[in-house]
Amino acid sequence: MNAPASLDQQCIDTLRFLSVDMVQQANSGHPGLPLGAAPMAYVLWTRYLKHHPSSPLWPDRDRFVLSAGHGSALLYALLHVTGYDLSIDDIKRFRQWGSKAPGHPEHGHTAGVEVTTGPLGQGLANAIGMAIAETQLAARYNRDGHRIVDHRTWVIASDGDLMEGVASEAASLAGHLKLGKLVCLYDNNSVTLSAGTDMTFTEDRAKRFEAYGWQVLNVDDGNDVQAIDAALATASADTERPSLILVRTHLGFGSPEQDSFKAHGSPLGVANVKKTKETLGWPVEPPFLLPEPALARFREVLTSGMAAESDWNQRMAAYGKAFPELARELQDRMRSELPSGWDTDVPVFAADAKGMATRVAGGKVLNALAPKLPALMGGSADLDPSTHTAMKGQGDFNPMLAPNGDSEGSDSAGWSYAGRNIHFGVREHAMGSIVNGLAAHGGFIGYGSTFLIFSDYMRPPIRLAALMGLHVVHVFTHDSLALGEDGPTHQPIEQLASLRAIPRLTLLRPADANETAVAWKIAVEARDRPVLLALTRQDVATLDRSWYASAEGVRRGAYVLSDAGSTLPSLILMASGSEVGLILAAAERLGAEGIAVRCVSMPSWDLFEMQPQSYRDEVLPPQVTARLAVELGVRQGWDRYVGIRGDMLGIDQYGASAPAEVLLEKYGFTVDNVVARAKKLLAA
Repeated sequence: MNAPASLDQQCIDTLRFLSVDMVQQANSGHPGLPLGAAPMAYVLWTRYLKHHPSSPLWPDRDRFVLSAGHGSALLYALLHVTGYDLSIDDIKRFRQWGSKAPGHPEHGHTAGVEVTTGPLGQGLANAIGMAIAETQLAARYNRDGHRIVDHRTWVIASDGDLMEGVASEAASLAGHLKLGKLVCLYDNNSVTLSAGTDMTFTEDRAKRFEAYGWQVLNVDDGNDVQAIDAALATASADTERPSLILVRTHLGFGSPEQDSFKAHGSPLGVANVKKTKETLGWPVEPPFLLPEPALARFREVLTSGMAAESDWNQRMAAYGKAFPELARELQDRMRSELPSGWDTDVPVFAADAKGMATRVAGGKVLNALAPKLPALMGGSADLDPSTHTAMKGQGDFNPMLAPNGDSEGSDSAGWSYAGRNIHFGVREHAMGSIVNGLAAHGGFIGYGSTFLIFSDYMRPPIRLAALMGLHVVHVFTHDSLALGEDGPTHQPIEQLASLRAIPRLTLLRPADANETAVAWKIAVEARDRPVLLALTRQDVATLDRSWYASAEGVRRGAYVLSDAGSTLPSLILMASGSEVGLILAAAERLGAEGIAVRCVSMPSWDLFEMQPQSYRDEVLPPQVTARLAVELGVRQGWDRYVGIRGDMLGIDQYGASAPAEVLLEKYGFTVDNVVARAKKLLAA
């Protein structure tokens, strides 16, 4: 039953002024959005959002994403008043060291925050990933009489969110996929950080989203609680289209800076806080006022949330009796537990001088894992035939049935929401953000794939995945200029160094098929970080592991692949990926001349850095200073391993268009050149 209008207004103003007081006390933050958007947030959180503040990770809760993360004070006010683990003292320490209320919402840091937002557009794209997650889980697990996956995804987005290209990419896909349980409230206040939107953003946003296949609704007055309520009800009733609700609000509502960009990202100031409270009829003192009637209204969510979760627990128990295997599988997925024997079918590749591209090996490993790991879900940005990342027989995630019951590329059982192959289209940025949404939702090991060079389009979601500690896998193929004739636009040079610079991102560049198999196992096992696999287009030899060290050494980041004997070597050659075969060939030549050479495979710098110093010194003895690193990329970063007396054969210029073997010769990636540079080191 809805509260009386006067209580509605008190609740709305409670949110407004908790937010304003947070920003003013911190002397930092964004008061404009909370003042304007508080009414829509109030209606959503108290009448539509299914959540239980005492159980913030309840699997069948609705997901709420504040894509306009700069308005974090509003989210913290909502979390506090509805009873999440965020005290009044916590919000009084808004934006301070160690606070549970940081400047922008952070996943895993504050109870009730689903994803880290602030970089605009990312939250909306994450929410689309969450909506895909709910839809796929519902299709896989729900049965007649047992709807145990049934929740929605809600978003509050700003003008800036909708300007960002990632939002356009993701919204286009969401409309195509008919994600009817996704609703976005658009805080349509016509002001950005530096100016009104009439300077930069005059397109018809409603028509744009209608063209994407969204239901579009309008609320002309962002303070009209009943109109917002009606729009949310209409949006909820459409099960075949995502909904965008354009809510006409006023940035900094009620303040002297209303409708001015000045209200966006700066405290109002003591005098203007006073004027705003007086204008809206709110007591000037004390700050952080929380009227008892408003608090009681908000805390009703605790009772309704407990009832909703209790009802779900009972239905889940009944489902468990009717479908025990499915129930166990779903529960394990939501707890991020791997099923027993998940890796038993991972192939061990026989030694082969011709070998195969690591992208091909990766595809074989992925398809061995897929039947055992229902949590695996993902795809590519229109590159499945090249990245080998389609899961055969696992179906395509799509609302339409294929005419022939099959779809090209995935060798699937047809198109349906139960399918696990996502066709992202040529939308790399959205792919990265959507995969983050899958992981943040829970129950998925999401993956996305494209060429390594196009990681440049995905850097924001890669960084955010690392910041959030999300379990996602990036499969990047065509990892060097050895891809050949496509030329410098497609040949990654600086990308490995750039990606290695991202904290808490595990980058693995395996040397052969068996290293690729171990790399995929590491990717599946990594629960608290994203993993990136950099794989070759060209064939590389599958090493004879009866002669060379076990590929399990990949788990330690770097390992001694071959050695000259029991004594210390005179020279260390180290490489990653396809260049490992090159240093092995050079070591054979040098060994024939009586030079004691150690070859080190270094697929992952960050895993190597996690090892104890004793192990690192064992692999790279400090007293051996003649060291040569070989990698088809920039030198940056290798100095830490080659030392001041070492050398690095890399590339510090862009590539060219030519067959791969020609490029390798022209850029000096030959046995002759490696041997020559090694001898030069020894002679120094």
